[in-house]
Amino acid sequence: MGKYANKAGLAGTLLLALFFAGCGNAAVEEEAALRKEPYEKTEFLMGTYVTVRVYDEGKEAVLEEAFDRVEALADKITVNEPGSEIDKVNAAAGAEAVQLSEDIYPLVRSAWDYSEASGGDFDLSIGPITELWHIGFDDARKPEQSEIDAALTLVDHERVVLDDESQTVRLEGAGMRLDLGAIAKGYITDEVKELLVEEGVTTAIIDLGGNVYVLGGSPLREGEAWNVGIQDPLAARGETIGKTKQTDRSIVTSGIYERYIEVDGVSYHHLMDPETGYPFDNDIAGVSIISDKSIDGDALSTLVFGLGMEAGLAYVNGRDDIEAVFVTKDMKVYVSDGLMDNFELTNADYVWENEEE
Repeated sequence: MGKYANKAGLAGTLLLALFFAGCGNAAVEEEAALRKEPYEKTEFLMGTYVTVRVYDEGKEAVLEEAFDRVEALADKITVNEPGSEIDKVNAAAGAEAVQLSEDIYPLVRSAWDYSEASGGDFDLSIGPITELWHIGFDDARKPEQSEIDAALTLVDHERVVLDDESQTVRLEGAGMRLDLGAIAKGYITDEVKELLVEEGVTTAIIDLGGNVYVLGGSPLREGEAWNVGIQDPLAARGETIGKTKQTDRSIVTSGIYERYIEVDGVSYHHLMDPETGYPFDNDIAGVSIISDKSIDGDALSTLVFGLGMEAGLAYVNGRDDIEAVFVTKDMKVYVSDGLMDNFELTNADYVWENEEE
């Protein structure tokens, strides 16, 4: 899937730091015996560090199941991997439809639906562009304009033909390529969360390289909500600009600071505009989306980033199912309406612009 190259994710999503002294109103189920120190496992997968922490007593074995699930899904999604289903779809571009498994077809369907709903601002067929730039990899470069122009003719989600009954995908044009990097980690995060719940886990943290899901509440504060720190997009990993109280929610960040190349003194980040074939050019340094499902936060963090500060904030405020924190390149912070009473700015270098609104 373009080696996850269209997301500040698998090799570059901005880290969301979790502060374990949470506060809020979520109650721990009385029957759940929770540990202060979690069962924890970390592995380097999909080009990033994946960590799962489980706080339910006696549930250590579920960690292996969770990581087996991550690896199985990643192998089916990542291009240039033996057995990759997305690789097979790309290889058959312009020729035939490819049947996908029950694991992967819903992911492609969701990516297509987001592409359609956004009018192509988010586009699952952006693979020819992300592979040209290949930002985040050793062979990253700024392509020639002629290369970009040629690749743009292959970017069109409407030429990605899906059949829900047969669960097949067909790319109409030779050379078209799917890149699910802007949505895949969210999908996998949701799958892991569902697995944990099915296994009786009530309290956990799932972190797929910055795609964070907090299940339940902090056992250190009797089940009250976790304090989730929002990464400073202009500083090193782990440096935060503020925090918000969340439980049973996903937090996903897209930003520019980790994956980029510099050419002739100009910095080019990895978040690509399907219309121009260049990185989105606006005043946003990072945007964090808070949602019930991580797949939604994943797709929307890219989509909203591309809209820019004013339109992006208006878009989030127009929905009642998501919230967002925006950080601009000139060190200003904006939050959506629903976070006005659930966000604390902790970094004195930044200014909360809509705090008094």
